[in-house]
Amino acid sequence: MRDDVIRNRLLESNPWWRAASGGADPTAWAAADPVLRSRLPFDLGYRSDILDDVAYGPVDDKLIVLRGPRRVGKSVLLKDTIVRLCHRRGEIDPRQIVYLATDTMRAADLHRVVALGRDLTRSVDPARRIWLLDEITSIRDWTATLKFLRDNTSFADDTVICTGSSWDHTAEAERDLLVGRAGRSSTRRLRLLLPMTFRDVVTATARDVPMPLVVPPWELQGSAAAAALEQAEFFTEPLDLAWQSYLTSGGFPRAVGEHHQTGFVSDAFIEDLVAWLHRDIDPDEPADSVALLLAELTERSSSPLNRTEIAHILGYPNRQAFDRRLARIVNSFAGLWCHQIDDEGRRIAGSQSKLYLSDPLLAWLGSRVRAGLALPDFTRLTESTIGVAMARAIDSLQAGRWHAEDTIGYLRTGGDREIDLAPVPVPTAAGRAMTTPLECKWVTQGWKGEAKVIEGRFSRGVLATRNVVDHRSNVWAIPAPLVALLLG
Repeated sequence: MRDDVIRNRLLESNPWWRAASGGADPTAWAAADPVLRSRLPFDLGYRSDILDDVAYGPVDDKLIVLRGPRRVGKSVLLKDTIVRLCHRRGEIDPRQIVYLATDTMRAADLHRVVALGRDLTRSVDPARRIWLLDEITSIRDWTATLKFLRDNTSFADDTVICTGSSWDHTAEAERDLLVGRAGRSSTRRLRLLLPMTFRDVVTATARDVPMPLVVPPWELQGSAAAAALEQAEFFTEPLDLAWQSYLTSGGFPRAVGEHHQTGFVSDAFIEDLVAWLHRDIDPDEPADSVALLLAELTERSSSPLNRTEIAHILGYPNRQAFDRRLARIVNSFAGLWCHQIDDEGRRIAGSQSKLYLSDPLLAWLGSRVRAGLALPDFTRLTESTIGVAMARAIDSLQAGRWHAEDTIGYLRTGGDREIDLAPVPVPTAAGRAMTTPLECKWVTQGWKGEAKVIEGRFSRGVLATRNVVDHRSNVWAIPAPLVALLLG
């Protein structure tokens, strides 16, 4: 890309520079910004806090890679962060802030972006910059390029935020970005922006349900959880209704806003999600291939996948073609592996794995766009949604585990039975702890029979029910929505 093209893009993408130079309001651009304006029709006031340390903290040598699915609001979050930074008058010069969408660029262009961005803002030299590089992870060899710039230029002393919706196979984040000079700050470098949690949605939609404290995933049978359980006995019906609403709308901010306002997620947004998935997962096949794939995965989400069988059912030429699509689902943050593990949380090599979709709404795409496909089953949706909630809690404790497929796992017991979410090791201030074993059964009665499997294996645990509340036994019955609230 020519220098003049890059310069023009930088000038057009950073209107706060011109405002600051002329003494005008450096936040006035936000009212006309197309990214921020697109949120207005369904805005419920939800704002992610994942970049608050950038928005309100010092300008130092932070290096942050923010990943997540498309349509989740990464670009909106970057623009929100810029607005907050521009409000810090007298502390930060708006010309220190450099934003650019980089998804159509090459690695060589990044060198010119940095050189030209610094030259265009040379009036604030030698102040540190805050770089917000959107969708950089689609660029081949982007991690090696960033490492070179961090190792050999003044870019090393700047705050750098990179976002992406997929992970290029040439990226070596651990080698290039997580050690050595490429990132000296102790800040959390790998971050996930996923759809809104159940807690986020309950808060944004002002549901009349209790909001318990978040507990660590090894304390789901601790005193704070017990107190929350006692309070929840009086709110089982509104909790159940809120959970069913969440299983229908999911957590994409636009979907939540539409569902809250109209009781329905629009066809337009459903088509938008399908277009994203078709582009990232199955671009060479008809658009409805994604609907068929997601419907089949949703139907089988509570069981380990027999990939050879499913490849045959869906008409793929071979097992390898199906595996490639599954890998793309995971790399696009639309899905999460739940591997088989042993009692110590170690993955069992060669075993079949489950695949959970990362948001409940994705499970509805098949039936929304292709007539005749089955509607999602709420029991299976509950299991996958609780699984994702547990995985998010674990990744928040130890960054990178989601991407490494090292968050959750299921365990096989005797008699061909399974425990949905077996204990896995997580770091604590006191050392290592094992997460509370979890079994998901969206039931209203007869839960003690279901609890025997988990009690027989671990002598403790939680059964996530529809509305049953009981913590008088070794295995507690906790309504699934309350489990999600406790996990965060």
